[in-house]
Amino acid sequence: MDGKTLPGAPGHNGLPFADSAAGALLDADGLVIGWTPAAEELFALPAEQVCGRPAVELLADPAAGPEPPAGYRETAWSGEAVVRTGRGEDLGIVFHALPLASADGATGYLVLWAPVGTVDRWRQDQAFTRELFLQDRLGLAVFDAELRLVRTNTQLLPYTGLPPDLRNRRLGDFLQAEGAEAVERRLREVLRTGRPLILAEETVRTIEDPGGGVVMAISAFRLQAPDGQVFGVTALFTDVTEQRRSDERLAILHQATAAVGGSLSVAGTGEELAAVLVPGLADLAVVEIAESVFTGEEPAPGEDGLLPLRLTAAAGERAAEVPTGTVVPADAHCAPAVGRSPASMTAPLRARGIFLGRVTVRRGPDRPGYASADLDLLCEIAARAALALDNARRYTREHRAAVGLQRSLLPPAQAETVAVTTSGFYLPADTATGVGGDWFDVIPLSSARVALVAGDVVGHGLGATATMGRLRTAVRTLADLDLEPDELMVHLDDLVSQLRDEPNEPDEPDEPDRPGGPVRPSRPDDGGAPGGHRADPIGATCLYAVYDPVSRRCAMVSAGHPPPAVVAPDGTVSYVPLNPGPPLGVNGLPFEVAEVELAPGSLLVLYTDGLIEGRDSDLDEGMAELSRRLSRPGTTTAPLRELGQEIVSGRPAHQLADDVTLLLARTHAVPPGNTAVWPVDADPVAVARVRQDAARQLRAWGLEELVFTTELVLSELVTNAIRHAGGPVEVRLIRAGQLTCEVSDPSATQPRMRRALLTDEGGRGLYLVAQLTTRWGSRYTRRGKTIWAEQPIPDTPHAPRARSG
Repeated sequence: MDGKTLPGAPGHNGLPFADSAAGALLDADGLVIGWTPAAEELFALPAEQVCGRPAVELLADPAAGPEPPAGYRETAWSGEAVVRTGRGEDLGIVFHALPLASADGATGYLVLWAPVGTVDRWRQDQAFTRELFLQDRLGLAVFDAELRLVRTNTQLLPYTGLPPDLRNRRLGDFLQAEGAEAVERRLREVLRTGRPLILAEETVRTIEDPGGGVVMAISAFRLQAPDGQVFGVTALFTDVTEQRRSDERLAILHQATAAVGGSLSVAGTGEELAAVLVPGLADLAVVEIAESVFTGEEPAPGEDGLLPLRLTAAAGERAAEVPTGTVVPADAHCAPAVGRSPASMTAPLRARGIFLGRVTVRRGPDRPGYASADLDLLCEIAARAALALDNARRYTREHRAAVGLQRSLLPPAQAETVAVTTSGFYLPADTATGVGGDWFDVIPLSSARVALVAGDVVGHGLGATATMGRLRTAVRTLADLDLEPDELMVHLDDLVSQLRDEPNEPDEPDEPDRPGGPVRPSRPDDGGAPGGHRADPIGATCLYAVYDPVSRRCAMVSAGHPPPAVVAPDGTVSYVPLNPGPPLGVNGLPFEVAEVELAPGSLLVLYTDGLIEGRDSDLDEGMAELSRRLSRPGTTTAPLRELGQEIVSGRPAHQLADDVTLLLARTHAVPPGNTAVWPVDADPVAVARVRQDAARQLRAWGLEELVFTTELVLSELVTNAIRHAGGPVEVRLIRAGQLTCEVSDPSATQPRMRRALLTDEGGRGLYLVAQLTTRWGSRYTRRGKTIWAEQPIPDTPHAPRARSG
């Protein structure tokens, strides 16, 4: 005990002093006989100044020093004191005295010192470590440098299948290899780099009970000695399985909401719903919807309360084995399968109190059963899907009505007249609604002529369809008056101008999609805006062409519409040199008539700009492409239906900038021998000669049965023309499908049929004509007017009688 400078003394008896603790040796009288380097540093006093002095002199107030307990010579004891350092400062310390006995029986002491603050931190560290290992919600593990477990708490993994003693084991001894390797890979990275690991998630499963496993959030930091030597890593394991499952449920809910909300198709909504549930929530998802929903109707259960369902969609394993039809109670509710760990759940698709169907999900035996939170999730998804499904149901009802309306407004796709054979095609750009404002028409006119029409109303949807219907009706009405093409277009232009000035009725306010309240499906181009003003001004283009098979000439006029194409019998393709006027509604500007002669068998092609204008191409490119398609070999003889399908199919719906309308008309000609023309002098005596010439011509045509009727008709018409209009008068007979009698005169006064009184001497001529013919009327010409009457040729069905055109 006579040494002055001592080596560092180790901690002893549980006192957490560092290896180089500040210490001293005291003899039995309390004199300092040894002084460690750490003590020199702590007290700022070298051994030479301390050794040989009583230890009590180190205290700031020796009189206030701690009193040793009884038996202190035989038992270690501790206390606190305040010492005066060599720097003149007072320092609070904690000391620990251990009695020592030498071989000769002399007694001394080993005293260890540490600052009060340092000891407090040591005690806090001890308490923290002890409590950390006692936590029951946090897994704690200390690994050595070889990743063998040194120490763990009881909650390392709150999962069955762990050995009771984990010391010296590796994770792979009790965890499935995939999870164990993933965790060890992360821990090795911490050992190698020293960078802490923060909340890295891994799914682990024990060897004895693999099941679904648990999701662990792992944090780790490296352990190393003061000299820098790495001797292990500490890892914290937190079970975040439920949190992760909650996040997954929320993600499935968001995905399902987005998926079903993007479709206005009943079947599409069901398919999206089934697809989004697999594999996140189920291995098999089945969606069944009531039959009436597909037609837009509200499902109504039978008297027994049962409702037949149609298998709409199935996704996942063994989807092909799902039965195709079931009958269920209309008051079904959310329910899991019976059992402690249900493998299937069912939720109703109910909106606004109406049962629309149900969705069922199942899991295989290798997945955990459903929890109550999973049933809540399925019910929420079903509720949102039901709103989307009901929206699709009502949209289906409106869409069917809209499509039915448009089909009723368009003529038959195929038509056969004396003048032309036609085939029409319509392809909507808005595939969601399937309706728009484009139209075509084929209108039989007097004297074997025919009017061909193509029009395009701005916009899509029901608003455009309704406007199209009004315009088509107007064109047919004006055509029935046998107006010249330019005059007809002027009247149509006036009509569109009036429509543009009409206020629009305000829409009903939209209501949110919720049970118990109506839902108004959103669609583009509703045609109106709140407040009684139109969202878009009404605008339209139109092409009106009249083809006469007798003269083989076609007169046409355009209101902002692209020119028609003509395919000659030899296959040459050209566009009619048409000078288009302004679109309808501009008002006040004239329209120019273009007239071309068409050889028999020519193909006249009318279309709307949707056929020649794409999203990435202009009109010139589109017209050139149409010309190329029409120039292919066989166009002049190909069936019109096949030719039109080929042209339209070249424009995929997703590339359309506008609706596509195409009207193909193959022209015919009335042979010269099927017409007869006679000039008539303005003398009543000439009427007899007209009857004789007509009778002779009818007999030459083999129409003896019509001689008497025709003589009467011509007598009345020619007599009226001579009496009221003077000359010159011209008579023409046309045999083309039916017999047409025409009488032309220079007067612009239209005849009017009236019922004559018994006392009237005249006024019965037109009434008699109307009774003897199937149809009659008059039309203005550039030199006056023409009155015409039609009779069916024998051996052909008689057309119903009609009033004058």
